[in-house]
Amino acid sequence: MKKHSIYSSLLAFAAGFAPLLSHAQGGLQTDENLLGQRNVITTAVPFLTITPDARAAGMGDIGVATDPDANSVHWNPGKLSFVEKDGGMSLSAAPWLKALVPDIWFYHISGYMKVGQNNRSAVAASLRYFSLGTIEFTDEEGNSTGNDEPKEFSLDLAYSLNLSKNLSLGIATRFINSRLVSRGVYNGVDIKPGRAVSGDIGAYYHDDTKMGGRKWDYSLGMAITNMGSKITYTTDIQRDFIPINLRIGTYWKTEIDEHNKIGFGVDFNKLLVPTPQPVYVQNSAGQDSIFPDGTRVIQTWETADDPVLSGMISSLGDAPGGFAEEMKEWIWSLGMEYWYQDQLALRAGYFHEADTKGGRNYVTLGVGLRYNVFGLDVAYLKPIQQRHPLENTLRFTLLFDVEAFSGQNGNN
Repeated sequence: MKKHSIYSSLLAFAAGFAPLLSHAQGGLQTDENLLGQRNVITTAVPFLTITPDARAAGMGDIGVATDPDANSVHWNPGKLSFVEKDGGMSLSAAPWLKALVPDIWFYHISGYMKVGQNNRSAVAASLRYFSLGTIEFTDEEGNSTGNDEPKEFSLDLAYSLNLSKNLSLGIATRFINSRLVSRGVYNGVDIKPGRAVSGDIGAYYHDDTKMGGRKWDYSLGMAITNMGSKITYTTDIQRDFIPINLRIGTYWKTEIDEHNKIGFGVDFNKLLVPTPQPVYVQNSAGQDSIFPDGTRVIQTWETADDPVLSGMISSLGDAPGGFAEEMKEWIWSLGMEYWYQDQLALRAGYFHEADTKGGRNYVTLGVGLRYNVFGLDVAYLKPIQQRHPLENTLRFTLLFDVEAFSGQNGNN
């Protein structure tokens, strides 16, 4: 058991995010109503969960079952072999948490290529880079000890194969590097960059059906991502979970007429990471102090230091508030996309996370343009809560169609 993730401690120290990482609600916490307590699951390297592309970001961060593209390596590697084009690339960028600080940036580049007999397979690679800007460090007295520029990145390789005309499977492997501070000593602990290796597995099913007198194309997707080793920033044995995530969803689209198309989707996400458990105030005998009314006072929250596999399994039913709290750990999001002549897209979505599990609730809007070789997507995020760190987040994605580019060169 451990009280706090070293990642949370370093991030709070470096960027002043301690209020965002605390479990405390203020006032006395007891076990009378654990369901009402704020109990957020925290992990190291949360930048791995940031939606990389503006198309998905404009649709409420859905992507496990949407039409495959160059960014499928993040959402569901199983989708890649169903990409229509023979090859493509994507470049995304976004200022992050700009309501708090001005110089945090997120970048993502990805690409894919169809391979194998009859193009039944696809390979892909992606790189994400997260810069936390320039941070001034201070000692315990508040005196400056210099500046640093924390950085994190991950490198992905993926492969996908069509098992039939409707079903595909995919896998991906990922190297993660997180350098929050330069090598040195923080609170008496030797700090080093954190490194980990993880993998993804995904499945994708695509078919069509008649409904309401109209033909609908529909897709089902499921992926488990970031399954891998824990990460440490110290030379001791303390290691933290990375954001292992289960994502399932569906996407439906239809042609309104020869010029207009519309699609709708929903995703459900759950972190497969142990839920923090309450640690109660103890008496002099080392036992929980039980008050006359039968309640116990919560002193702190601790996350079990389980092995990765057992932690994933236990996470499906370990919420201290029981089944009701377990259900609150599921994040859901809705999204829609409208296309005019396959050239102009309008998007909207909604993302919901329970208040006791982080409270990220926001609406999204997006627009997309496609013209021959190039495409551009832009997304805008507006939180429901006022003065939220994610307020007015903008994301931009530039797409490049390798197949169309090769065709244009061949005609020159």
